[in-house]
Amino acid sequence: MPSSTAPAMSRPRELVFYTLVLMAFLAASGVPTPLYQLYQSSWDFSTSMLTLVFASYLFALLLTLLFTGALSDYLGRRPVIAAGLVIELASMGCFLMASDLGWLFAARILQGMATGVVTSALSAALMDSDHQRGPVMASVAPMIGMGLGALGASVLVAGAPWPMRLVYVVMLVIFAWQVLGLGRMSESVTRRPGALASMTPRARVPAVVLPTFVRTMPANVAAWALGGFSLSLGPALAEQVAGFHSALMGGLPACILSVMGGISVWRFRRFTIRTILLLSSTLLPAGLVLVLISVHLHSLALLIIGYSVAGLGFGSGFMGALRAVMPLAPAGERSSLMAVFYVVSYLSASLPALAAGVATQRLGLEATVYVYGAFVMALSLSVLISVLRRPMTTCTAA
Repeated sequence: MPSSTAPAMSRPRELVFYTLVLMAFLAASGVPTPLYQLYQSSWDFSTSMLTLVFASYLFALLLTLLFTGALSDYLGRRPVIAAGLVIELASMGCFLMASDLGWLFAARILQGMATGVVTSALSAALMDSDHQRGPVMASVAPMIGMGLGALGASVLVAGAPWPMRLVYVVMLVIFAWQVLGLGRMSESVTRRPGALASMTPRARVPAVVLPTFVRTMPANVAAWALGGFSLSLGPALAEQVAGFHSALMGGLPACILSVMGGISVWRFRRFTIRTILLLSSTLLPAGLVLVLISVHLHSLALLIIGYSVAGLGFGSGFMGALRAVMPLAPAGERSSLMAVFYVVSYLSASLPALAAGVATQRLGLEATVYVYGAFVMALSLSVLISVLRRPMTTCTAA
């Protein structure tokens, strides 16, 4: 185990700083969402290519995370976070200079690599900073950050000059400030040998965890499938429902879903895991029913209400599944289980969204939304039925 160079006590300055860094990374991941429609009209590429651009970020993130997830235990938190910040700056530079689809792919792949590098390191740094509040911040900050990034980008695109560039200038400044701020943070891990060996991907579900994993994972798959759709095709859906084009519409679904997801993680954090899963598998389908009705009626107000309700299910589905399986794993196998959990999460966000992007070319957006919504609701309701039929007596909130 890595040895700590700092006493086991709360370090508020580090907690706040690393929370802001995590929020910035996820805000940057949501920034392109309201711009996708603008890119598509400017560079004339298909909806399936749009979802492929979105998925390239998640694939790059996943592969990088699998190889570098344990790296900060050996090199220290600050060097790994610094590397991620540098790659993220390069990604923002690519977005800033983007003039065609190739630049967009390069920017999203670099962004995925940067986020993959820092994901485990930032989560561990937050835990090192405060053993009680750190894990909560690690759960809430990404969702709030992603929502604020989509919303902030929408506002700048709609009302500021240089709509395809200015938001990346803002993010460049934020990340440059964080590179400088990182130098003033204390290191919580002593460097030790073995960094290269740690980059061997390890992903496995322990046998003792497998039954609970199978029962609860549909809640996580449903949550991230909805998240992936909202971040890729959500802008087009919002514009179709509203009946007019607006950059503010672009970030609306992702912003509502992410912020309400963060609120649900914070609000439900002390509930039993059975209660969290019941809430998730009720709220997410209920919200999606409202979203589908809004598509049929072309009601923007109903779309907002539906995404708000579904967002509560989105955050609680992710949290409930995570907290159901992680305590069951032996301590030495938790990192491998976490790798599997991330693999499932990111593939759930990317592969269904890719399929939806292809389907819109043949079925149209509205028909695709109905099929996609039914698929996500079925997954979520399967968890509701499972939990009601057989209580999860081992799963209680921490």
